Amino acid sequence: MANLATNLIKTARELPDRPAVRLDDHVLTYRELLDAASTIAEDLRGRGVGPGDRVAVSLPNVPAFPVAFYGALLAGAAVVPMNPLLKKREVEFYLSDSMASLAYCAAEGSDALQDAANDLGVDAIPVPLSGPSLRHVGALEAVPRRMSDTAVILYTSGTTGQPKGAELTHWNLMSNAATSVETLLKIDSDDVVMGCLPLFHVFGLTCALNASVLAGSCLTLISRFDAAKALDVIARDRVTVFEGVPTMYAAMLHSAAAAEADLRTLRTCITGGAPMPVEVLVEFETRFGCEILEGYGLSETSPVACFNHPGQERRPGTIGVAVRGCQLRVVDDAGTDVAIGVPGEIAIRGENVMKGYWNRPGDTAAAIPDGWFRTGDIATKDVDGYITIVDRKKDLIIRGGYNVYPREVEEVLYEHPAVAEAAVVGVTHPELGEEITAAVALKPNRTASPEELRSFVRDRLAAYKYPRTVWVLDALPKGPTGKILRREVQSMAAAGTLK
Repeated sequence: MANLATNLIKTARELPDRPAVRLDDHVLTYRELLDAASTIAEDLRGRGVGPGDRVAVSLPNVPAFPVAFYGALLAGAAVVPMNPLLKKREVEFYLSDSMASLAYCAAEGSDALQDAANDLGVDAIPVPLSGPSLRHVGALEAVPRRMSDTAVILYTSGTTGQPKGAELTHWNLMSNAATSVETLLKIDSDDVVMGCLPLFHVFGLTCALNASVLAGSCLTLISRFDAAKALDVIARDRVTVFEGVPTMYAAMLHSAAAAEADLRTLRTCITGGAPMPVEVLVEFETRFGCEILEGYGLSETSPVACFNHPGQERRPGTIGVAVRGCQLRVVDDAGTDVAIGVPGEIAIRGENVMKGYWNRPGDTAAAIPDGWFRTGDIATKDVDGYITIVDRKKDLIIRGGYNVYPREVEEVLYEHPAVAEAAVVGVTHPELGEEITAAVALKPNRTASPEELRSFVRDRLAAYKYPRTVWVLDALPKGPTGKILRREVQSMAAAGTLK
């Protein structure tokens, strides 16, 4: 029997006065974090929430997030982390699909969640950003859970259909946090970890929050990433480990504050979520005297599956080798290993792979047909096991480290009364990695300007998802079967010939 929250209980007993979470001048020690989480757990029990029930957490990077997260786990519930920037229609789907019992949200700025919850009859409970007022219930023991029980449901969209909830078990998350602490980050209670990755995203959840709690490190938060602020916090809090997506490194590197930044305490940096430009890696390391280690993972793999390990040969441009407890192959469409250097799809098996998609046995069987999770990412493997991603089988767009799935944006465009056809693609962007572009064809005798269509999508999806450029064409390029040729649209967009 096990519960991910036992990591917090153990650390709070061993290091009660060690700072656990910091947001500027607000600090929670491990004892205070456990007490606050216990207050949440007691509140949930009073509301009839028990083992296996789903509890949504829609909060930015503030102390209330780890409080609510571990509080729900203490009560035996499964957590459904949600981006607080989601719009009402997105929130409604996540709450209804997960059958969440209730949702914790910020006391201010949570109108979309409040409205969606009210329409669905789900309680939305505002939490002060610093966490709840303690009722001195004392630290509670965690409700026993099996290793195979679901701890977290993380929603990840596919290129077709609706978002799917990846069920990550207590063992998935405990194992991946331990692997991160012991073999990748190599942190302990003397370390300070920068928490600017969103905690509602699996990268921040595992590698920042869960890893820090397991190691007894201090997690210093930035509620919303800003390069100058990040540089200031690294110096102020003597940060030793920084975790971010490539766009964060580029932003700090090119910030006006970089010239005066004191990053002498910074030892290790890790990056993932999108390919790290080698030029950015080299320039950042040269300027700030630290080491950047690039890795790879997905929501379905808790997330870390592959990494350039510290103390081993690092190969910039690759995502390293498989992590402890994880096996990785490069296969063809039949699931057979391809030859060294030949592109194939990354397939993963191990302690970190999800138990399946919530209430979607068909999608689970398609994603894990033979015990190996098919990632949709195309890569090559060299003789030493180092993996280099060369393409994406899925039409995923990664904008500033956030996943954007074309089908979701296209569905909204199709809701506009003037739109007949739509194709959404990503084009290379020097700072964001990729930017979102849409090409549409209008219905006969209907009109709509690019700005009107941009605004239409912006009002219905999170801010990072709407297309910054919209092209209105007479017709979209199609193949012989009438299927829209998205790659041709992408090539045209990159060349600037969408006219």
